Formats: sequence, C-alpha cells, structure tokens
Amino acid sequence: MQEIIKAIEEASIKIKHLIETGDTGKSQSENSTGDTQLKLDIQSDEIIEEIFSKLSSVKAIVSEEQDSIKNINETGEYLIAYDPLDGSSLVDVNLSVGSIYGIYKNEFNAKNIIASVYVVFGPRVEMVVTTNDVKMYRLLNGEFKFIQNIKLNEKGKLNAPGSTQNCWAPFHKKLIDDIFNDGYRLRYSGGMVPDLHQILLKGGGLFSYPGTTDRPKGKLRQLFEVFPFALAFEKAGGAAVDGQKRVLEVTTTHIHDTTACFFGSNVEINRVLEVYSKNV
Repeated sequence: MQEIIKAIEEASIKIKHLIETGDTGKSQSENSTGDTQLKLDIQSDEIIEEIFSKLSSVKAIVSEEQDSIKNINETGEYLIAYDPLDGSSLVDVNLSVGSIYGIYKNEFNAKNIIASVYVVFGPRVEMVVTTNDVKMYRLLNGEFKFIQNIKLNEKGKLNAPGSTQNCWAPFHKKLIDDIFNDGYRLRYSGGMVPDLHQILLKGGGLFSYPGTTDRPKGKLRQLFEVFPFALAFEKAGGAAVDGQKRVLEVTTTHIHDTTACFFGSNVEINRVLEVYSKNV
C-alpha cells in the first residue's frame, strides 16, 4: 500500500506543475460518457497511468477518462480506480480541483474498497489518505508532511447542494431549503474534491448530488468518485448514503455506473434518510 501512496505523491507533484503551466483548452476527443476532454484531463491521466504501470503491487487500473480496465501485473494485489483531475473545467478560472483514487481488492465494487486517497490542488496542495482512519498531508518543500487526523462532528454548519436545481424533485428542494432556513451556510464551488474537503475539515455539513429528472441515477461515478469519498466520510465518523442506504452497499454493474449520493455528518445524513424514506 505504501508503494501506491508514494506513487500518488509523485503523480500529484507532476500534476501540480501541469496545472500551473499547462494548456487549459479543450482537446479533440471525448471520454467514455461523451464529455469533451480537456487537455489537462488527458495529460493528468497519462501521468498517473505511467507511474502506476511501474508498480508490482498493482494488478489493474481504470481511469474515469478511459473506456476499459488496464491490466498491469497479473500477480499484483491491488486494483485502482481514479479520476485524474476532477473539476478540471475550473482550472481556467483558478478554482481548486483534485484527483481521486479508490483502492480495491479482487473486484471493482463497493464491498472491496479498502482505501482511498484524494488530492486537493488549491492555494496549497493537500492529500487525504483513508485506511482505518483519515489522515491529511500537505505538500511542503517538495514533500508531503503529515498535518492532522480528520474527524467529523455529529452536526455541521455547511450545505453544498449539487446538480441542476430545476431538475430536483420537489421534496428534495424542500429538504435543501429547510436546511438553509436552519442557518446552514452555502459552500459550493462546483468541484467535488474541494467541496467535500471543506466539509471534512470544517467539522461537517451536507454535500448532496441527488438523482434528478435528467439524471435519475445521479451524475457522479461510483468507482472513481463516490466510493472513495464514502469510505473517507465513514472512517471520519460521518456517513454516505444514496438516499435510502449506505453508498458502500450500492451494486456496480459497469465501471462507469453512477449513483445519487449524500455525504455528511450524522445529523444531516439522518435528515436525508428521513425525508427520502417518506418520498421515494
């Protein structure tokens, strides 16, 4: 496992340089879900794939930017699903973005995720590693140094509501409005990594990306985005649900499957479950 963490550190330093100096324009290609890829997406993916391909402990990898699983080492122990640069369209307006990694064994599914890592590229570069607990590191003088353990409070103060609002179910809109009416503060940049990072570091709240009329199963991908953060929130003392059950009980049938998802501290997640149990 330590070999993988070191590889992610190496890739992150290279991606940091790429973000600072690279071309933020669109490429001529699309990813597996039909989104036009930015040049930064493709180059970040290439950086990570090249580094992971050298690791003896890695059996296979799959990128959000690719259509299929890439086999690395038949005798390797770990499977890695990653989003090389989540929120890359925010780079040209100088907002924070990030990389997300889910580390699995045996198969790419929720029950087999054993660790996750995400990296925030903002004013500072920070890496959060989840195994049995959640630890944050910061890039200082070219090396990642341990900063703190992360634990959520039972109740938070932040609300980060995602997806297109005019496609929300009425009961979901009422839930979000009620949370704001209770004094929660809006914190939503459009970048999943920095928005969830803020909730984790500020003690709690709610990040929501529901199923909608245009995307009934949500937009965020299970293997690359949802499961890695679900593990982090659970190990930090919070929860992650799809509105009815734990996200880490959701079934995966295809590497690019999506799901509705809610991440937060326990008071907010229980509130989501109560509302959804009466309306879904």
